[in-house]
Amino acid sequence: MKFSLFVHMERWDESVSHRQLFDDLTELTLMAEAGGFSTVWIGEHHAMEYTISPSPMPLLAYLAAKTTTIHLGAGTIIAPFWHPLRVAGECALLDVISNGRMEVGLARGAYQVEFDRMAGGMPASSGGQALREMVPVVRALWQGDYAHDGDIWKFPTSTSVPKPIQKPNPPMWIAARDPDSHNFAVANGCNVMVTPLMKGDEEVLDLKNKFQAALDNNPDVPRPQLMVLRHTHVHAADNPEGWKVGAKAISRFYRTFDAWFGNKVTPVNGFLEPSPEEKFAERPEFRLESLHKTAMIGTPEEIIPRIKYYQQLGVDEFSFWCDNSLPHAEKKKSLELFIKHVVPAFR
Repeated sequence: MKFSLFVHMERWDESVSHRQLFDDLTELTLMAEAGGFSTVWIGEHHAMEYTISPSPMPLLAYLAAKTTTIHLGAGTIIAPFWHPLRVAGECALLDVISNGRMEVGLARGAYQVEFDRMAGGMPASSGGQALREMVPVVRALWQGDYAHDGDIWKFPTSTSVPKPIQKPNPPMWIAARDPDSHNFAVANGCNVMVTPLMKGDEEVLDLKNKFQAALDNNPDVPRPQLMVLRHTHVHAADNPEGWKVGAKAISRFYRTFDAWFGNKVTPVNGFLEPSPEEKFAERPEFRLESLHKTAMIGTPEEIIPRIKYYQQLGVDEFSFWCDNSLPHAEKKKSLELFIKHVVPAFR
């Protein structure tokens, strides 16, 4: 079982500077590397303070210079917002900068609020077309000269400059939920990242079964990797109420996600208030006790058997998702406990 860190700068009010958030993200990444984590993942989001990353590339390039072993994951690049030549070239450049430690995750995008600003209001639901066209084009550009005449992009013979160090190419990942996206990822030789969100471990089993069905549908393709991304908060065993800290924070994160995803209110200077708790009175998945069971919240002794179950299912990588609205000091304590007490159980 590999472990990775999924992290953004997240700002909930103006009391913390962006520079401080940048330093905090760097500290968590260095902790993860020292703790034996395989990869740090940073996604892409626009004009929203609660997940700050207009491009993962400059952040990852900076981290490449600060680290030596951990891989640098662009997870994810939103395909409809990019041109394939930029994706190929920037990813290859990061691979050169990091001496072969680049990994790239591609996604179709989710927030309509971003599509309204970045893609002329095209429906977010149509982003999958760009994703499906992007993947083989980027891989072809990494190999050499290539001309493209597609439904979305058309360009004459060109190539990626520079070329990536990793051969035949850096690992590519697809965020997948439905059977078609699992099939596309496997058929195109891409690793698969899945996110159970607010559902329990039965959802991990369901997503693994979709992944397995895609493997069965593509028997001639070498088996790709499967990663599970989970909100994670670890507390000490001598603090039996510690789970509530994580559950309340993750509830706030998801209520804020709901406000952005709903796209009903105009953000003010990049901020949106979380949707009110009363909105979810009939939604049991938002209750703290439910989040305690679904998110990876608990003591090391409670968390280890759950991750071992994922390992038995065939999950190759567990990603510690630390975006949760908690202050940096709380995130740091949680990650320290995970590194000290959970990681050794898998070594």
